[in-house]
Amino acid sequence: MERLSLEKELKANSYPGRGIIIGETPDHTKAVTAYFIMGRSENSRNRIFVEEGSGIRTQAFDPSKLVDPSLIIYSPVRVLGNKTIVTNGDQTDTIYQLMDRQQTFEQALRTREFEPDAPNYTPRISGILHIEEGNFHYAMSILKTQNGNPDTCNRYTFAYHNPIAGEGHFIHTYLGDGSPLPSFEGEPKLVSILDRLEDFADLIWNSLNEENKVSLFVRYISLSDRSYQSKIINKHQ
Repeated sequence: MERLSLEKELKANSYPGRGIIIGETPDHTKAVTAYFIMGRSENSRNRIFVEEGSGIRTQAFDPSKLVDPSLIIYSPVRVLGNKTIVTNGDQTDTIYQLMDRQQTFEQALRTREFEPDAPNYTPRISGILHIEEGNFHYAMSILKTQNGNPDTCNRYTFAYHNPIAGEGHFIHTYLGDGSPLPSFEGEPKLVSILDRLEDFADLIWNSLNEENKVSLFVRYISLSDRSYQSKIINKHQ
């Protein structure tokens, strides 16, 4: 698979929707994840990321303008022991709760499907990072309709063991803008990961469409002791 320029991928797409990136730093010392959200409606744009324990949650920037919280207020990131869960919806909680009961990432997601936001039927994208004794592997998932037909749910999981230093994968909800919004297709995209959190956060944030971007979260996790550094960027500060 060709390694793509994350900057070019983001700049060429005015509306990738929500996106997850997972990979490893070039110096082979840190696992990396990033999650961003975008919005077209006032309700979707009226959000910020805030810290919640070892994870984050979305929150209305102006509570008086919040119309429907059902698909926009959730915890995108939660930590369960040596696992970091990153998703674009409340399936974060599903994965956390069922994995805490010894079920797998895939088993947890079999209980969920795409979002009920007809006619878009937004895919549910999820990722999990597993770090133990210096070893790192991760998986990504997408739950989507078959060509926009809500009568069926297609479930795809992509597992990456012993990641290559300096590389990662990027999955997002939409191929681009449209009505209805066209769902992501194919495998997660192979992209480069940078050594420094600040540089990677700046690259992502500055490449997202200025009008549609809402919030970004980036975390770098030490492979040796699972300590981490995080950065949140909100358009509404």
